[in-house]
Amino acid sequence: MKIHVIGLGINEQAQLPKEAQDVLVKLTENDKLVGSERQLSMVHAYGTKAQTHVLPKLNDLKHHMDEWASLGVERVAILASGDPLYYGIGAWVHRSFAEQEVRFYPNVSSIQAACHRLGISLQNAQVFSVHGRPLASIRTQLHPSKTLLLLTDKSNNPQAIAKECVEMGLGLSELFVCERLGYEHERVTRYTANSLAHVEDSFDPLNVVIINTSAQPGRLPSTPGFKDSLFITDKGDGQGMITKREVRLAVLSYLGVEAKEVVWDIGAGCGGVSVELAYWNPETEVYGIEHHEARLACLEANREHFGVVKNLHVVHGRAPEAFANLPTPKRVFIGGSDGEMAQLLDEVWQRLPLGGVLLVNAVTDATMMEAMAFLAKRDAAQDAYDESSTIQVYRSERLAGKRIRRPHLPVSLWRFEKCLPGEQA
Repeated sequence: MKIHVIGLGINEQAQLPKEAQDVLVKLTENDKLVGSERQLSMVHAYGTKAQTHVLPKLNDLKHHMDEWASLGVERVAILASGDPLYYGIGAWVHRSFAEQEVRFYPNVSSIQAACHRLGISLQNAQVFSVHGRPLASIRTQLHPSKTLLLLTDKSNNPQAIAKECVEMGLGLSELFVCERLGYEHERVTRYTANSLAHVEDSFDPLNVVIINTSAQPGRLPSTPGFKDSLFITDKGDGQGMITKREVRLAVLSYLGVEAKEVVWDIGAGCGGVSVELAYWNPETEVYGIEHHEARLACLEANREHFGVVKNLHVVHGRAPEAFANLPTPKRVFIGGSDGEMAQLLDEVWQRLPLGGVLLVNAVTDATMMEAMAFLAKRDAAQDAYDESSTIQVYRSERLAGKRIRRPHLPVSLWRFEKCLPGEQA
């Protein structure tokens, strides 16, 4: 079965390139044409003879497509708003029907059109979709002096986006709401975030929001190493169970996370490491494992607070039992073991693939001894590249009106990278 995915652009009546027109004209009564009611009306003028079907949920569409293939249907054309492979249905079709012959027909997207209305070079902006996604995820993008182009939906509307800007300390940001691009009564309106947050008028559902964030210092920094005080903790003011800032930066460096990897944070506490891993690595799936109820609540709150709701997964449970249903990790950080360090080390090592990284945080003498015993095992097996360091942090405080340096407990980090037995030598 041949599948044609046709981009309709942004016009009220589809303006298609000749190749796409030819597909529609050549469809027969035995072929299928799928799209929303609005999309089907946009191509009515091309006079296709195919049987039309209103676009169902994607799982249902997959079922219909498989059924049509089994019945001998030779061609299916799927209509897509804008550009099919730019935040459109095209990526889903490509994944779901990789074994079929699929061809795509590009067109102008609403994002491209919005840029042209305002003279914005697309390569100088960051495109981000909150369509069907948690609005809190935008917090990972709201930093000073950026240009953001947002795909919206009914819930994540311009006013809600403006309120997020205000919440993140960027209330002076410039927002443009681009409605009904390419349609009659197209409208582009400028606001500040502070003013748009209080606008009561509704906007057309077909809209794109462009944000030029202000140069105000945002609530979250633009570089790794969040202040401890930014975290919600079980003791308040960043004093609870989180890996402190200086050590956290070293953890991020030692783990060396890459895109699309799976990372476990065992004993995640209130989420210091989990949050920063997810924040700076949006294409990485991070699993924060914690069983302590109060810390778990803080971990959940920080997940929302920092907007890492798409790729930070909170796992309520005690390791290693909590590993049962988790995907295989490429990198693991053990920040807390609750007295089970030896078992955790062996269990994690068995699960790691070649090239996987295990990073252990050791503060107590008992944990240090377990890490050294594990190092001895790896040396005997010659199946790991290892390195370790101890970090001693002094922070300035005032005491009786004088500035002093107060030491924190030294923290040792032990890094093990898995290799073939004997390769270490």
